[in-house]
Amino acid sequence: MRRLPAEFEDLLSASGRAVLSGRRALSLGNDRFLAANGLLDAKQALAVTALLDRTLKDTLTPMEDPIPPWTITGMQHDYGELLPKTVRVRTATFSSRRSKGFQRAGDIGLHTTLASESYYAFAQRLSGRALRRGWGTQVLCYGPGDYAGPHNDHHPEDADARDGYTDLHLTFCTSGVATQSLIYERGGHFSEEQSVVTVGGVTCYRLPFWHYTTPLRAKPKQERDARRWVVLGTVLDEVAPASSRRRSG
Repeated sequence: MRRLPAEFEDLLSASGRAVLSGRRALSLGNDRFLAANGLLDAKQALAVTALLDRTLKDTLTPMEDPIPPWTITGMQHDYGELLPKTVRVRTATFSSRRSKGFQRAGDIGLHTTLASESYYAFAQRLSGRALRRGWGTQVLCYGPGDYAGPHNDHHPEDADARDGYTDLHLTFCTSGVATQSLIYERGGHFSEEQSVVTVGGVTCYRLPFWHYTTPLRAKPKQERDARRWVVLGTVLDEVAPASSRRRSG
């Protein structure tokens, strides 16, 4: 594969096309998180993984927020811990049309695929909601030890997003990845775990809710070739004006 298809639908398996057409019911409903494998065609997913790895790897920039020392030195009371969001990952930033990441993604057709009518329809099916047209996109790349600490992706100062919004993630792992999981809360506890080591896996989020991504672990002697690519789309509810924010997950 040298270029992604103009329509997202062309990446789907028979099962994924059934979801897109409505012949197979699959949506978040009242849940906050949904994970599904097999919705993308297996051969196409492998080809996308190779394409991303070949064309975007040298465009990545670090996104790193370590644990601040004040979370310990600033404490004045026992059991008064406060931890801001921490993260270590790399991203092919699309914040500027002049960036290498944005231009390279355009060269391989990623922007066109993510702007397609079938991508929008697929996001609506999984979300189970009417969504606005126009959405934010981002590409993340997790390497060995990369993670995203506990966070909820709530934006109370943003009128567009504070009442909730949808994230759609497509995951493409290289063969060197051994383990990585998404941990999320249910009933007020971090009790749920979902492996995200997949080629062509689909996850859909109804944000905000508490979750984190564990450090990626590579297979023995494959650290140099262990990467998890995440193609992320953020879509707002139809009732809200369009906007987007960068996040990790």
